[in-house]
Amino acid sequence: MKKIKYILIGVLLIGVGFASCSLEDNIDPKSATVVPAETLLTNAQIQFVDQYNSMSVNNNISRLLAQYWMETTYTNESRYDFQDRGIPDTFWDEFYRDCLMDLQEAKNVIDAAEFDGSLLLKANNQKAIIEILMVYTYSVLTETFGDIPYTEALMGSENTLPKYEDAATVYADLLARLDAALTTLDPNNGTFDNGDLLFDGDIESWKIFGNSLKLRMGMRMADVPSFNSKSIVEAAVVAGVYNANLEGAFFGYIGTDPYVNTIYDGFIVDGRLDYVPSNTLIDILNTLNDPRRALWFDQVGGAYVGLTYGKTAGGNYDNFSHFTPMFFEASLEVPLADYSEMEFFLAEAVERGYAVGGTAAEHYNNGITASILYYGGTAADAVAYLAQPAVAYATATGTWKQKIGTQKWLAMYNRGVEGWAEWRRLDFPIFNVPEELTYGDIPVRYPYPYNENDQNLDNYTAAATAIGGDKATTKLWFDVN
Repeated sequence: MKKIKYILIGVLLIGVGFASCSLEDNIDPKSATVVPAETLLTNAQIQFVDQYNSMSVNNNISRLLAQYWMETTYTNESRYDFQDRGIPDTFWDEFYRDCLMDLQEAKNVIDAAEFDGSLLLKANNQKAIIEILMVYTYSVLTETFGDIPYTEALMGSENTLPKYEDAATVYADLLARLDAALTTLDPNNGTFDNGDLLFDGDIESWKIFGNSLKLRMGMRMADVPSFNSKSIVEAAVVAGVYNANLEGAFFGYIGTDPYVNTIYDGFIVDGRLDYVPSNTLIDILNTLNDPRRALWFDQVGGAYVGLTYGKTAGGNYDNFSHFTPMFFEASLEVPLADYSEMEFFLAEAVERGYAVGGTAAEHYNNGITASILYYGGTAADAVAYLAQPAVAYATATGTWKQKIGTQKWLAMYNRGVEGWAEWRRLDFPIFNVPEELTYGDIPVRYPYPYNENDQNLDNYTAAATAIGGDKATTKLWFDVN
């Protein structure tokens, strides 16, 4: 996807620097000296979503780590081989180099300009939007790796060996930055326009998204007393999160290569038949007679069939259920946050004694219903599903963590980053154990990039020691139970 950056910059140059036919001798009319902030924002959004949503085993195996999918051909990644393909290196590089660096440069461009009056107010809105995206990106990095470069990151040649910083400290600062950005946003002033591919510069949409991100981050810290998750979550709810069916932050692809959804890109453009649903997912859907089965998958021999997760030999693609046509749409949108996710957070918040309104059962029901509706099911489907004793909040098996954790994991299907994060935090559902491994071998973080051993050894060593060892099984600071 690196060519996106050059395409966008090339388009940009058509309208930059050619207002006059008179040029200084040492000016190259075909090269931009400064890339506008709006273009940098556009590219950062594309790069973030492409990496966050990627299904490539070279980039992002979160759908495998969450046990939604299983590999049919090459099974090393389902058995937690991170090193052969350097998966952590790519994950790290894409977010730092191709997203955060562009966002930081966008801020630098804005800060370097001289604004006053309404243009200054517009610039403040623009920087607040950039801040929200930077907070989002850093939060994913900390939740994936643990301690990360932060205050010394993004300095380029000024500091090529950044130190790693305590993840909990970074997370606390991210929440402070998010609050400051939300306070700055003013719907009465201008912002980005078409360069904002997520909300077209709509400030109210950014506020709701920012508060929804705050709710997510607050709940991720629910088991860490020092964060006072209760006050963070309650404040986010008062300020306004997604609160109605089909509301959310959805990134839409144009539908023309290379601007296509990752599943279309892998299956249609690249012609690969590497993935089918795992038996972890299919078995739960079958047990609960879940209406989303037919929305997500087809049948094989009159049944929904998943491939055993973690099998060394994989399996024949034709022997298992396949994704339904909606997932092969080139323009299939990517949910970054939505109403269903918020409702599951609120169900949990009620169980923890937070003052967020409603009952745990009401929010749980809303979360399930919203997920079914989003994928094309009906309200009647949701009502029938919720009436089953195995699904109904009052009668479903287990503690609130098991009930909410299982149903939230289902609702996060095809959102591997979120599904894996919530499984680590709530510990449900119970996953399958890959062949020759144990339950304790299931990863709860990405190892640090393997090239850090060579390029930033001292800081890498200090970080690995600080978190308890650079292993995929080292629990992160928010995963305390």
